[in-house]
Amino acid sequence: MEAPAFLRLWLHLPFSILFSVGLLTASAASAQNTGAVSGTVQEASGQAVTFATLTLHRAADSVVVKSEFSDDKGGFRLVAVAPGRYLVLASQVGFVRRWSAPFEVAGAEVKLPTITLQASGATNLKEVTVVGQKPLFERLADRTIVNVEGSTLAAGASSLEVLGRSPGVTVDGNDNLALKGRQGVMVLIDGKRQPMTGSELADYLRALPADQVKSIELITNPPAKYEAQGSAGIIAINLKKDQRQGSNGTVNASYGLGRYGNGKYIAGISANHRQKKLNLFGSYSYADRENFGALTINRDFFSYPNQQKQFEGSTLQENFSHSLGRSHTWKAGLDYNFGENTVIGGTVNGQQYNTVQDGTNNSEQLNAFGGPQSLYRSTNDRSYVTSNVAANLNFRHTFSTDSAGARELTADADYAYYDSRRLQQLNTLFTLPKDSTDLLDGNQKGELTIKSVKADYTHPISKQLRLEAGGKVSWVHADNDVLFRVPGPDGIGLVRDPFRSNHFIYDENINAGYVNVNYTLTGWTLQGGLRGEHTDVTGRPEDPKDNFDRNYFQLFPSAAVKRTFSDKHETSLSLSRRIDRPSYGQLNPFRTYIDATTFGAGNPNLRPQTSYNFELTHTFRQKYSIGLSYSVTSDPIIGTVQPADDSTRAVVSTSQNLGQQQYVALTLNAPLEIAKWWTMNNNVVVYYNHFTGSLAGTNLNAGKAAYNVNSTSTFPLGKGWTIDLTGSYQSPEVYGFFRLRPQGQVTAGVQKSVWERKGTLKLNVTDIFYTGVTRATSTYNNYVERFYQRGDSRVATFSFSYRFGNEKVAPTRRRQGGAEDEKRRAG
Repeated sequence: MEAPAFLRLWLHLPFSILFSVGLLTASAASAQNTGAVSGTVQEASGQAVTFATLTLHRAADSVVVKSEFSDDKGGFRLVAVAPGRYLVLASQVGFVRRWSAPFEVAGAEVKLPTITLQASGATNLKEVTVVGQKPLFERLADRTIVNVEGSTLAAGASSLEVLGRSPGVTVDGNDNLALKGRQGVMVLIDGKRQPMTGSELADYLRALPADQVKSIELITNPPAKYEAQGSAGIIAINLKKDQRQGSNGTVNASYGLGRYGNGKYIAGISANHRQKKLNLFGSYSYADRENFGALTINRDFFSYPNQQKQFEGSTLQENFSHSLGRSHTWKAGLDYNFGENTVIGGTVNGQQYNTVQDGTNNSEQLNAFGGPQSLYRSTNDRSYVTSNVAANLNFRHTFSTDSAGARELTADADYAYYDSRRLQQLNTLFTLPKDSTDLLDGNQKGELTIKSVKADYTHPISKQLRLEAGGKVSWVHADNDVLFRVPGPDGIGLVRDPFRSNHFIYDENINAGYVNVNYTLTGWTLQGGLRGEHTDVTGRPEDPKDNFDRNYFQLFPSAAVKRTFSDKHETSLSLSRRIDRPSYGQLNPFRTYIDATTFGAGNPNLRPQTSYNFELTHTFRQKYSIGLSYSVTSDPIIGTVQPADDSTRAVVSTSQNLGQQQYVALTLNAPLEIAKWWTMNNNVVVYYNHFTGSLAGTNLNAGKAAYNVNSTSTFPLGKGWTIDLTGSYQSPEVYGFFRLRPQGQVTAGVQKSVWERKGTLKLNVTDIFYTGVTRATSTYNNYVERFYQRGDSRVATFSFSYRFGNEKVAPTRRRQGGAEDEKRRAG
């Protein structure tokens, strides 16, 4: 599909904006330049306070402008400060916070008098020194941050459950993630992209305890520096990493109870040793979670003799499954500083996940007159064992600082290996039209290897102008062997089923490069970038006629403008082109059977989807925001439930390309402080999705307005007590061939800090009224399916965590590896 005319101009937009606005504001820039603020923080004894937090506040309303840490000599420097009147707040654990006197910035550097921090009396008495806590939700210029750490809502939960409670995020019945009503989200964990989508990604996140998560960032329109993958945006999950000096760590444990008495146990430990040049860190977590799933399906089938629609019959199905999953998640790494300007680090992390599931199915097939045509009952025993390990080596060098700032070079080398084994035995007993049995035995093996190298360079040309450039090369190899066996012709022994079995080999190479320009001047921030990606793909299924080769090069421009009108009003505009390549799991011909007539499978014929994205946001008082978004997507990838064969009543759940998707949304975010003991964050997304295309003999031209509401209230009651209450609601919506009914849930939690705030007790209950269920209808010309899906979403959890060791805080070094783009697509 050809993009609209105004979108085709985006290739030139970044440079046009920089040039045009630069001319209009050149005179203002020459008359009024940004300045800097510097100083030193010390104790009363004169000793330097290292790693103190310095925040710059506007004097008029105390709004935070920027922050920085003091170095090992207690010195600090805040750069690119617009002219105005400010205050600086210095803070460090164990000391009383100290404000500077008000001062003016008028273009030159301001040298503040030494800030002296007094030791906290509470520290001397071994009492509480820190009582502040980050809000659960924070709204920044380009993203929303969910501060999971310390929240009662994370107690005993999985990362997937916490993600589903985040503003604008939904998880559908097939485990697909959507951000503001759009699927096609890239998920990063500690900057590294996860190579999976759908149920594979959901299983990974279910096995990752939320107690290991520090924060979640929701980014709807990333710049060119990020991978072009992810048309709906990026969900970045940041794991905890202890920032305290010396040796320290955290232990945690929780127990949860589900709807049918299903137990959920989680225990973990993280440790950190940080001294001067060396930082060692590691973590381990064990989870043992029992779950259930129930699925009710009603299907109607039609034919068209003589071009007239005729009802052929229906199928009624009841499915119930019980599962037990155990996971081990671990991470180890180090950072070493070679002098003041060079850091080398490495991490190794992995996860082993083993789940066993037993299910039952009762099915009744009816003829056109409502009479029974076939009756059968199935038992479905499945096991899923997966393990993965990933390693990263990283390098950062900061060149000597000049008047324009410090140049920086970073590099990463990544290796990841994923191994999965799926065993299944489906036994079906027919009682109509005659007594008979059927057996299907499945053994599926999958291996995935990802290798990548990347480098990024940042060059400040002046105090106002910064250039960024980088490149990346990645290689992916996947080998998937699908073996299904059925009883032999004589009824004795099992033989290979050639219709269900397959052997699929997939190879992919992506070469990418980007350039990004950032320009700041009084009241303006401009960004323009261009990313180019060359993709070479080969797919080799067992049948040679299904082989495919794809080789293409695409450009992905992006641009952003932010205008600060005053301390209270700020407007930003961003534009970008992005791509969503099918995940390796979506391309994989693996099959998973629910019963004799229902299975899930990949689609090797999927094509990438590309989108143009637009977002306009206005922020008031740096708290309240309203945003308008629009996107148009070519060849959108959607999940479908459709007939597998016209001559049978078998149904397949898979992924398909449609023709086009258009999306428009209005987003409102309003944090409120109703009282000193009650703060509230409200997020509302009103959106419209419209799809066109053709699938399974059915033309689609459908859309519907919908909305998503999320509200969280926090009640700090004093003496270490805090209560959180969250409610969410998703209105009815249309997504492709699905019409989904409304759903929502209410979650509440309470926590108490003990033992000088080193220990925390939490109790929470999720989906209190058990309303987080999925009801949907999928309609084609010859087929209509209505399903009702529910799981173990109502859980009461009690948890405890304890921090031990040194409490002195040092600044974190956040790393982003080079394999982010590939790791999300595995599976």
